[in-house]
Amino acid sequence: MQAVAHDVLPPDPFADDPDDPARAFGDPEDRLDEPISDSERTELLADLSDLAVYQALLEPRGIRGIVVDCGECDEPHYHDWHLLRASLEQLLADGRMRPHEPAYDPNPGDYVSWDYCRGFADGVTANESAY
Repeated sequence: MQAVAHDVLPPDPFADDPDDPARAFGDPEDRLDEPISDSERTELLADLSDLAVYQALLEPRGIRGIVVDCGECDEPHYHDWHLLRASLEQLLADGRMRPHEPAYDPNPGDYVSWDYCRGFADGVTANESAY
């Protein structure tokens, strides 16, 4: 698993622009984010481990990633495997996630829910245990 380094991101098109519309939000570095707790760290590590299993099982079957229903905008958010992994790793490292580009014109049939992944993995495990 590779994390995406900050220095490999494309340059900010509004860098040093006094009319940058994002200035209204303030500098994210100025916000004092509380570090993640030990239990949150444990949960994130478990999620990353589960994600690796889900990807190994489902990607060969044509599944591109996970869909999450957003409670804020009531829209589904489609996350490719690598994007979700990078987001979880960043949350683990920095205690917060950077904004990212949403999937472009995703095919909903290419994505499944976290619960579907868990059920699929449980089914595979139960099937293998039966023999």
